[in-house]
Parts: sequence; C-alpha cells; structure tokens
Amino acid sequence: MEDLLVVLVVENDESILSIVEATLTDGGFEPAIASSGEQAVTLLKGSKSKCRALVTDIDLGQGKMDGWEVAKYAREIDPAFPIIYMTGSTDETVRGRALQAGCVAFLTKPFAPPALDEALMAAKRRTLS
Repeated sequence: MEDLLVVLVVENDESILSIVEATLTDGGFEPAIASSGEQAVTLLKGSKSKCRALVTDIDLGQGKMDGWEVAKYAREIDPAFPIIYMTGSTDETVRGRALQAGCVAFLTKPFAPPALDEALMAAKRRTLS
C-alpha cells in the first residue's frame, strides 16, 4: 500500500480548517494540522522528511509567526517545498508576493474544494517529480 502524502495545514479558522482537512482526506492525503506558525515549525522540525507540502493561511492572527515565515522555514528544509497560500485578503500585492515566492497555488477565501483539489494535485506532481 502506498504511503499517503503528508500535507501540513496551518490555519486558525476552524470553518476553513474543516474544509481543508476534509478535502485533503477525500483526496488521499494525510493532513498534519497546526493552528499557529510556531506549532507548524515545531511539526516541520519534528518530521522533516514526513511533511511533503504546505497549505498555509498568510495571516494566522495569533502568535508571532505568519504564513510567510512558515513557508520560509519549509523552504529552508527543501528549496522546492510545495506551498499553497490561502488568504482572505483581496490585495493584489499579496498575490504577487506569493507568486514571486514560487507557490504552487494562491487561494482567496472563501474558495471551493475543487480549487484546493487542483492545487493539491499540482503540489503532488511537484513532490514526486
């Protein structure tokens, strides 16, 4: 049996988290959940080879770390670490920064699960290539 691809999810909004977690599970991924940037980095440190992609909210609203910083840490582990950013912001400079950072996808909340599915498939292709 093939191991599930572990995707680290960093989200502090329970309603969004439940959608992301269900979408991951339905898509055959194993979610690892963190509600803060600090918790996410702890998970990355503890399982450097286990987490293969990151889905992170940019503005986590609590703690000192935001999604940008979590992504930066993930890229220190692996420069090609697939990252999917989520945000409620409609500011185009945020989207531009995410795209410049080489993200797999940029999702504006609220988004439909098929948009996340597509982003996850792109992340999976990137991790297995």
